[in-house]
Amino acid sequence: MKTYLVTGGAGFIGSNYIRYILKKHDDIKVVNLDNLTYAGNLENLSGIDESRYVFEKGDIADLPLVQDLFQTYDFDFVVNFAAESHVDRSIEDPEVFLRTNVMGTQALLDTAKNAWQSGKDQDGYPTYRDGVKFLQVSTDEVYGALGREGYFTEETPLAPNSPYSASKAAADMIARAYNKTFKLPLNITRCSNNYGPYQFPEKLIPLMVNNAKTDKELPVYGDGKQVRDWLYVDDHCAAIDLVLWKAKSGEVYNIGGHNEMENIQIVSLILERLDKPETLIKHVRDRQGHDRRYAIDPAKIKRDLGWEPTVMFKEGIGLTIDWYLANAAWMNSVLSGEYQNYYDNMYKDR
Repeated sequence: MKTYLVTGGAGFIGSNYIRYILKKHDDIKVVNLDNLTYAGNLENLSGIDESRYVFEKGDIADLPLVQDLFQTYDFDFVVNFAAESHVDRSIEDPEVFLRTNVMGTQALLDTAKNAWQSGKDQDGYPTYRDGVKFLQVSTDEVYGALGREGYFTEETPLAPNSPYSASKAAADMIARAYNKTFKLPLNITRCSNNYGPYQFPEKLIPLMVNNAKTDKELPVYGDGKQVRDWLYVDDHCAAIDLVLWKAKSGEVYNIGGHNEMENIQIVSLILERLDKPETLIKHVRDRQGHDRRYAIDPAKIKRDLGWEPTVMFKEGIGLTIDWYLANAAWMNSVLSGEYQNYYDNMYKDR
């Protein structure tokens, strides 16, 4: 039985990933380490099989805690989703992004290296027990912005333009260094924009769905023609787990959906599906340093591991909108902040 440490597992992608792997694998155990900051919501994991799942509240930058968890659970895999991830928040307070995204990642890497090391080879490099791996989940934003043509590949130089993407690029580089210097079994994945259930409603799609549903204005940055490549979250989860189990250590994989859309197009699709007027759109001052276009070439992961997206945007956006409409109680809980009481309600007497 493999034991996963999934960090940030109460967030959007992390919670979907935990649901995915518990359904896919019968012989695994999952430990979810999450600090339950503003976007961490344990309700995202309601109803899962708790016989193979453990929740631990804590900060990945808390080194003694991380070391204690490794001793307690003897992890085989680390999948690091934990990150401060909203660009606007990074503009307001860059320091917390550096602490969590860089120092937290380093704490995980160093603990995994020490816990998994089994000896040294003839050249003095560490050796590790069989079957262990660290996966650093990153973002296409580390590459900066594209022009109207071309795609990000794994060879594209890193050129982040926001404090958030700079902190993620730094985390990628320290992960790469642990692989090159210490031979730590490791992969890095960089994904395009994810969408799907359980996404925190400050993000584009859930924000617009909720505002449109309640006839509120839909704030659109600038002209709304920023282009993103959209990836349905279940496809991302499948790709991550494939990399974890099958990829050669040291490889970096871009994970994209080949679904390029302008933000304004997505807003219009949401309004059309909800039968709401486009007069609800309100163009607001653009974000500082707002990258114009991201687009990923996922050819390498298809060639090496046989992965490609299965949910195209037309289907995925319908599934996503319908989920938010059907889960109004979840949305209302998040917007009211009541979900932050969920931990106390669930665990205070345990």
